[in-house]
Amino acid sequence: MKKIALISALISCFITQISQAQDNIIRDKYTAHNKGKFFFSWGGNREVYSKSDVTFSGSNYNFTIQNMVAHDKPKGWHIDYINPGRMTIPQTNLRMGYFINDHYSVAIGVDHMKYVMTQNQIANVTGTIGAGLPFSGTYTNTPTVMSESFLMFEHTDGLNYVNTEFSRHDDISQWFSISDTDKLQINLTEGIGVGMLYPRTNTTLLSKPRYDEFHVAGYGTSIKAGLNFTFFKHFYLQTEIKGGYINMPDIRTTQSTTDSASQEFFFFQKIIAFGGIFKI
Repeated sequence: MKKIALISALISCFITQISQAQDNIIRDKYTAHNKGKFFFSWGGNREVYSKSDVTFSGSNYNFTIQNMVAHDKPKGWHIDYINPGRMTIPQTNLRMGYFINDHYSVAIGVDHMKYVMTQNQIANVTGTIGAGLPFSGTYTNTPTVMSESFLMFEHTDGLNYVNTEFSRHDDISQWFSISDTDKLQINLTEGIGVGMLYPRTNTTLLSKPRYDEFHVAGYGTSIKAGLNFTFFKHFYLQTEIKGGYINMPDIRTTQSTTDSASQEFFFFQKIIAFGGIFKI
């Protein structure tokens, strides 16, 4: 009887050790903890914009275009996204970040959006254009065709939102009955961001010479939510929707520093990005 009791005790101890070892394996999965990890992603976006009142001012003119309509300039699936010499041509998203604990990260990045005024739209104009300039006159909610000779206005290289984001990450793999998160992990992400706008604005105004240079024009804020699919611990696909507000009170429009524009609007962005996550 003593031998049987001893054997039973040994078997029980052995089973307990195996169970503890399995628990440790689960707890020690690479994807179980994020603190101290770095991540990097690169991808593309599509966006829509709210209507915007845009004020143009300078020597001998000051007028506002009301409810200007604009759109993005998509490239589609293209080799330029990975061509080092042409990466700034599509609408892209670059992000680098660090997990300060298992659930929260900080990141810096650039949302390289493109904003194009819809050409030949009819918009109301209020203000004055002085004598000696094309389209001179006084405007009071005057319907005006946005012809190429009147105005071409784009932030196409681009509407660069340089921002910092603070985000939360939650593993929801169990919702999909995924047990081995080191092979596939699904995370829910939410975040807020703030940053500056550094557009390269392409403008032809009242037949003045075309202007197209980078300039710090204002600031933006944003919120986002998305799903992160991490494969084999180190590689991931990030899908996000992001909404935000942009205010640019100092947009360069011509070669003269006395000429400028201002506008504010909301944007809604859809993002697909690919990235990596690792510890150093």
